[in-house]
Amino acid sequence: MACKKPPCLLSWLVQLLTLLQPQADSRSFVVDWEQDRFLLDGVPFRYVSGSLHYFRVPRVLWADRLFKMRLSGLNAVQLYVPWNYHEPQPGVYIFNGSRDLLAFLNEAAIANLLVILRPGPYICAEWEMGGLPSWLLRKPKIHLRTSDPDFLEAVDSWFNVLLPKIYPFLYHNGGNIISIQVENEYGSYKACDYGYMRHLAGLFRALLGDEILLFTTDGPEGLKCGSLPGLYTTVDFGPADNMTRVFSMLRKYEPRGPLVNSEYYTGWLDYWGHNHSTRSTSAVTKGLEEMLQLGASVNMYMFHGGTNFGYWNGADEKGRFLPITTSYDYDAPISEAGDAMPKLLALRNVISKFQEIPLGPLPLPSRKMALGPFTLYPEGGLLNFLDVLCPQGPISSVLPMTFEAVKQDRGFVLYRTYLPYTVFEPTPFWVPNNGVHDRAYVMVDGVFQGVLERSMKHKLLLMGKIGTQLDILLENMGRLSFGSNHSDFKGLLEPPMLGQTVLTQWMMFPLKIDNLVKWWFPLQWKKRGVPPAPSGPTFYSANFPILGLVGDTFLYLPGWTKGQVWINGFNLGRYWTTRGPQQTLYVPRPLLFPDGAINKITLLELEKVPHHRQVQFLDKPILNSTLHTTYTDILSDTQSANEQMQLSGH
Repeated sequence: MACKKPPCLLSWLVQLLTLLQPQADSRSFVVDWEQDRFLLDGVPFRYVSGSLHYFRVPRVLWADRLFKMRLSGLNAVQLYVPWNYHEPQPGVYIFNGSRDLLAFLNEAAIANLLVILRPGPYICAEWEMGGLPSWLLRKPKIHLRTSDPDFLEAVDSWFNVLLPKIYPFLYHNGGNIISIQVENEYGSYKACDYGYMRHLAGLFRALLGDEILLFTTDGPEGLKCGSLPGLYTTVDFGPADNMTRVFSMLRKYEPRGPLVNSEYYTGWLDYWGHNHSTRSTSAVTKGLEEMLQLGASVNMYMFHGGTNFGYWNGADEKGRFLPITTSYDYDAPISEAGDAMPKLLALRNVISKFQEIPLGPLPLPSRKMALGPFTLYPEGGLLNFLDVLCPQGPISSVLPMTFEAVKQDRGFVLYRTYLPYTVFEPTPFWVPNNGVHDRAYVMVDGVFQGVLERSMKHKLLLMGKIGTQLDILLENMGRLSFGSNHSDFKGLLEPPMLGQTVLTQWMMFPLKIDNLVKWWFPLQWKKRGVPPAPSGPTFYSANFPILGLVGDTFLYLPGWTKGQVWINGFNLGRYWTTRGPQQTLYVPRPLLFPDGAINKITLLELEKVPHHRQVQFLDKPILNSTLHTTYTDILSDTQSANEQMQLSGH
C-alpha cells in the first residue's frame, strides 16, 4: 500500500541529505598491511609532508607559510606541540594568540593540508629543554622521560588538557589530523623505560580512542628502545644516509606496512661559533625521489624553519655546551623570511612526478627593506634598574640558588654578595665543577671584570676591599634539548670561590627584563638624562620612523658583542656578533609600525659596545660569518671548531 505523500517526501529528503552530507564515520586513515601502504578513506594514499613549527612563526604569517607549502606539492604538514610553551607554570594553560594551536590546525585545513601531530611530551626540536617545562626541575630529583611518578603526574595532567582539545580535529572525527606521534626519538634517551612508553600509549588511547594511528620515530640506532608493539614504527634519516640499510633496519621492527621517513633532513641546525649548516639541493632531491619511487611516505624536516624568538632556543652537549642560534632557517626550502628557495622548486619538480600538485606559480618573495644606520643611546646599566627588574626584591640564601629554585625559567638572574676580606693581589675567582650554567658576567663595585662560560672559560682574576659588592649576572643560554637530556639546571650550581675561600651570603634577583623593556622604558624615555658611560651589561635604545612601505628586514649589529634585542617591545632574540655564524636577526614586517609612526629598538649589550654604537637594517640576511679567530682561542681541548659535528635528532 502506498504511503501518504508528506511522510514519503520527508523520508526521501532525509535519505538525500544523508547521501550528500560528508560522514565522519566514512573517514579513515589506516594501514593496509597486505599491500604495505596507507589507505585514506579506503583509497591508497602516500603523504609527502613538511615540518613547520607554529611556535617559531608569528601567527599572522601562518597562513602564508602553509599556503606556500601546499603550492609546493605537499599534502600534509607535520608539527610539534611544545609543552613548555602552553603550560608556562603548573596548571596555567595558554592557548591564545601565538599559542593558539587549534587556530593553526584550522589554517592548515584551509590550506588543504593534512596534519601529522607530534605532541611529545618531549619534542627536542632544538627548543628550550626539548619542550619540557623547566618547572619540572623544581623537584631536583625528578627523572625526566621515565616512569618516575612525579614526571608521570605532570604528563598526565598536561595531556588531560591537550588531547581533548585536539580530539575533534582527528581525521575520523571530521578533522585533518591523520596520525599522532607518541614521545619523540625515545631510543636516543638513556632510560629505555618501556613502562613509560606503555603508559603514554595507554594514555593516548584512553583520551583519543582506538581509531587514530599512533606512531613512533627514531633514528635507525634508536629503534630498539623507541618502538613499542601497537604503535606504528617509523624512522628518520637524511640524504647522506644509506636509505636501503636504514629501511632494512626498520623492517626488523615493522615487517609490513608502508615505509615512512618521519624526518628527512633538508638542512640542519646552527650552533653559535660554527659555520651555517647547509644541505645541497641535488642530494636532498635525489634522496626524496628514491624514497618516493619505493612508495614511502616522507616528511621533510624542516620545510620552513622559522626563528627562536626570545629565549626559546635549545642546546646540545657534545664535548662542550653548544647553544643553538636565534635563526632556525635550517637551509630549508622556505627561508626564515618565508621565501621560496631554489631547493623548494627542485623538490616541487620531484613531487610532481608522483602526484598532482596545485596549479599556479609560487608567490614572489616578500618585500624587503633597508634602513639606517641608527645611533643607539644608553638607557643605563642593568644594575641601575634592579628595583624595576625585580620589584619583589631579592631572595637571600647562604649558598647561591639555581634558576629553578628561585622560579626563574629563562633569561637572567643576578647574584650578589660582598667580599669577606680585602684582596690585595689578583686572585682567581672561579666556580668548581663547571658550575656556571651558562654564562656569568662579573662586576666588582659595578665595574665589569669579564665573563665565565660553561665548558669554556673557568676563572677570572679579581681584587677588592672587604665589603666590596660582587655582582654576577647569570644568563641561561638554553636548556639541553637532545639525547641524554639530563636535568639541565641553570645559574650557579656550585658556590663560587675566591682563591680557596667559598663565597657565601648571596642575594638572588630573578630579572623580568621583558617587562622593563615593554612597559617601563616607553613611559620613561622622554624623562631620561644622558647617563654616564656604563660598565658591563647596559641597555641602549633608539627611536626611528619608517616613511615608505614597510617590508621584512634583517637587523645588523656590526661591532656589538653579545646580548638581547627587542623591537617595539617584542623580544627578537639573542645576538652574538663576535661569535657568529648569525650576524643578522630576522625582523618580520608585522612587528614594525608604518606611516611614519615611531618604532623603538632596545638592546641589552652584555659585554662591549662599538665606538659608534650604530645598528642598521639590511634587505638580506647574513647567517654564515663565524669569526673563528676569536672563537678558537677559547675552545676547550675536547673538540676543534672545524670538527664535523655528529647529527642530533629532533
